[in-house]
Amino acid sequence: CPRFWHAGSGSDGTEDSDSSAEREQTNSSESDGNMHKRQRLTRASTRLSQSSQGYQHDALTPVALDTPDLKRAADHDESPPLTPTGNAPSSESELDISSPNASHDESHSKDQANRDSDKDLSHRPKRRRCHETYNFNMKCPTPGCNSLGHLTGKHERHFAVSGCPLYHNLSADECKVKAVSREKQEEEVKVQEESNSRHATRHQTPTSKQSKYKEQVAEMRKGRNSGLQKEQKEKHMEHRQTHGNTREPLLENITSDYDLELFRKAQARASEDLEKLRIQGQITEGSNMIKTILFGRYELDTWYHSPYPEEYARLGRLYVCEFCLKYMKSQTILRRHMAKCVWKHPPGDEVYRKGSISVFEVDGKKNKIYCQNLCLLAKLFLDHKTLYYDVEPFLFYVMTEADNTGCHLVGYFSKEKNSFLNYNVSCILTMPQYMRQGFGKMLIDFSYLLSKVEEKVGSPERPLSDLGLISYRSYWKEVLLRYMYNFQGKEISIKEISQETAVNPVDIVSTLQSLQMLKYWKGKHLVLKRQDLIDEWRAKEIKRGNSNKTIDPSSLKWTPPKGT
Repeated sequence: CPRFWHAGSGSDGTEDSDSSAEREQTNSSESDGNMHKRQRLTRASTRLSQSSQGYQHDALTPVALDTPDLKRAADHDESPPLTPTGNAPSSESELDISSPNASHDESHSKDQANRDSDKDLSHRPKRRRCHETYNFNMKCPTPGCNSLGHLTGKHERHFAVSGCPLYHNLSADECKVKAVSREKQEEEVKVQEESNSRHATRHQTPTSKQSKYKEQVAEMRKGRNSGLQKEQKEKHMEHRQTHGNTREPLLENITSDYDLELFRKAQARASEDLEKLRIQGQITEGSNMIKTILFGRYELDTWYHSPYPEEYARLGRLYVCEFCLKYMKSQTILRRHMAKCVWKHPPGDEVYRKGSISVFEVDGKKNKIYCQNLCLLAKLFLDHKTLYYDVEPFLFYVMTEADNTGCHLVGYFSKEKNSFLNYNVSCILTMPQYMRQGFGKMLIDFSYLLSKVEEKVGSPERPLSDLGLISYRSYWKEVLLRYMYNFQGKEISIKEISQETAVNPVDIVSTLQSLQMLKYWKGKHLVLKRQDLIDEWRAKEIKRGNSNKTIDPSSLKWTPPKGT
């Protein structure tokens, strides 16, 4: 076929006629099977030749087939030719087998139509896939659940206990039926609200429909059982013994059907809200889903996982009382708790007060619940904390800032009652809303003040976190520069610095090395007095002035506990 060899010609569009004749003779000697393959390739090359005149599709580019390697590969190719959309045709009619004598205008119009159809396909909306919303590698934590169905009846799968039908002693089909009935009821309520104007009936007596509905509700609530019968009690106890905390307790016959249905509606609505937050990415599946906490007048974003109980840990937001540190599930519970909570400061003894700043000493053995709640709260903002529940061997020094509403938590540090290595701090935290205001340095200074009263040399427990190391390095640097500014002698001793400042000699040496003030010369270690660093520190002290973010030793009213 001349058009076939024309498609494989050189860049000038011509080819030697002798070579064309030889190739035609060679083609005539091929078998019928090879001729059938060649006819298919001829049609494909014809289509490519026509497309090269009109347009070039992204998926197909005209290729010269007269190269021996390409020609040999094409002869052995058993795959069907491709359509302009890049797919194999389902029948021979999808190929362009127009006559060689067809006009250029007709082929150009076909190519233009193909381009238009490709445009339409490119702008067609993509089908949303399920894995964009759910991770199918995850599984519902309820034992025996296959993650199918949802408490709301609107989703095909679930991955949390809040949406598990099996946990709520229901099936997926029952949830769908309840969802349909709830939707019908909501539509009826909307119709009634539209028919009755809210402003018109605000100061009027109830309508006949409202009075009738009220009577129906009262009649339904009369059927509430005053107590479970013996068989019902046995059934409930058997369910509890069989499933334990992995299933919701049986709620039938405990209250009226009307109140039970109201509770089920509230559960479904809460599950739907959690599902929306989960899809939006505001909460994640897993052991830790606490993203924010409401603490006093602040809403804090959490940084790390904290081992709160599972029923609280799977919530997107936790509500914490800023005085007793009790954690709750909703803002309504928090509001009711705050109306009854009598705490306005941490438990324990107030050992320091200057201005609005106070420090309370809390014994982990005497106030165990408070200290455990404090540790759980601190773990949301500390990465290397491992102490949560075993708080009896520790003392907690809680710093607060007072106003007319109470003493608000600023930060704290814990300390072992009997430390073998003389650690004066086990864990230290400044609440995020008080960071970068000098309170962290005040906590560190207060810990060393206690060590001075005890006549001991203290050091923080290792390993230090990144933020903790930065804070301690800054404090040690300030202590050493202040000591050298006030030092008038000629020879300085690291041991004397340690005894006067209560800082461990190891920490003093590491700080001097970081300041490049420690040199080894002629077999001795020399401390260089860098006046530039001292002058820079002094300028900052003058600029800071009489700040209230310093610890005053005269305001401490504390004696070391016995046995320490």
